[in-house]
Amino acid sequence: KSCQKPVDKYVEYDPVIILINAILCKAQAYRHILFNTKINIHGKLCIFCLLCEAYLRWLQLQDSSQNIDPDDLIRYAKEWDFYRMFGIASLEQTSFLVGIFIALWQMRPEMLKTKSDFILLLKALLLSSYGKLLLIPAVIWEHDYTPLCLMLIKVFVLTSNSQAIRVTLNLNRTLPWLAIFIGLVLENAVVCLFQKMGWNV
Repeated sequence: KSCQKPVDKYVEYDPVIILINAILCKAQAYRHILFNTKINIHGKLCIFCLLCEAYLRWLQLQDSSQNIDPDDLIRYAKEWDFYRMFGIASLEQTSFLVGIFIALWQMRPEMLKTKSDFILLLKALLLSSYGKLLLIPAVIWEHDYTPLCLMLIKVFVLTSNSQAIRVTLNLNRTLPWLAIFIGLVLENAVVCLFQKMGWNV
């Protein structure tokens, strides 16, 4: 009331500008998307990102690339390895999120008092994982730098997750990165467990 200006400047911005600022990981853009918009695609986005990750892993399996007959398109629908990769990617994503929630709950239990706090943080983390959609172009335009591209995509997704935690819980920069580190430790523990069981991850 004192300055006669909107608290959220992004209310007046074009959606393309908001998207660009979100890609640049600006905290104000994340705040606007999480609190002042009615985006309800986090579930669909999560499934699509998991499908992208499963597709990438499926392509990296040696068995799935042996048959290159173009007439054998039905093979893709019957490929059980793809569904297995989807299940493994889902378990890894779940363990990553559980690790973040456990870490934040241990460090700042007052921040996650109610069910709505957990749901808001979960939505923020799922929405901030949109960078995984870049996995598909990285695979389609395969070149010598593909491993570097995949590493940069992972760093971008983790940076977005950090901003989402920071904005949602109003934290400094250190605690979100610590929570993400614990989430990664738990995710890697799940990967090691799968490898010990003899599954290709």
